[in-house]
Amino acid sequence: MARIRRTQKEVIDTIKYEQFQERLGIKFTNLSLLIQAFTHSSYVNEHRKRSREDNERLEFLGDAVLELTVSHFLYKTYPMLEEGDMTKMRAAIVCEPSLLLFAQELSFGELMRLGKGEELTGGRSRPALLADAFEAFIGALYLDQGLETVFRFLEKTVFPKILQGAFSHVMDYKSQLQEIVQRDGLGILEYVILEEKGPAHNREFVSEVKLNNQSLGRGHGKSKKEAEQKAAHVALTKLSKTN
Repeated sequence: MARIRRTQKEVIDTIKYEQFQERLGIKFTNLSLLIQAFTHSSYVNEHRKRSREDNERLEFLGDAVLELTVSHFLYKTYPMLEEGDMTKMRAAIVCEPSLLLFAQELSFGELMRLGKGEELTGGRSRPALLADAFEAFIGALYLDQGLETVFRFLEKTVFPKILQGAFSHVMDYKSQLQEIVQRDGLGILEYVILEEKGPAHNREFVSEVKLNNQSLGRGHGKSKKEAEQKAAHVALTKLSKTN
């Protein structure tokens, strides 16, 4: 009976993986790679009679692929960022809390194959486990379809967050913008708070940065500083495209 239950469980898992691929618009040529990406070592340890491989090797590969693709994106998107700033930004994007967020948004926890003990102790929501699964998925996608497909996946899931300023807390965009404006003699920068809304315990600010009294970018944040940093980020992106 136990063998039948496991087989039924695997069938259900396969259906989940098929639905997951449909949702992402990705079709794996080798489905076993996708399944491996979501297979935790605890599951393998409990199914030794069957040929199983956990996701740790894929995680190792995915970590390198993620660093390469994020580095490429930052290099192309922000030609004004220096090496140190790109390194800080990349570190914030590929760190565990960020990878956890990406995995949670894609419901990776529901797809994990876990051992009973890991399941009972909350493995499906464990930060390190989910962050590792995201890297493993990147590794599996790279092996199955190459860098171009990885880029397309990240363009839908990760890169938009970078452009929206989700990692602006690790960067001093205001200083960078000021340096560029002064270096190139572009004129005078000014920050204006356009709006404050929400209750006192949950305020939201809208800031606009102007160059020679012309709007260069707007940003939203929980503080004036955050809103101004995001506005400066928008302005830097705009200046990068015009240079």
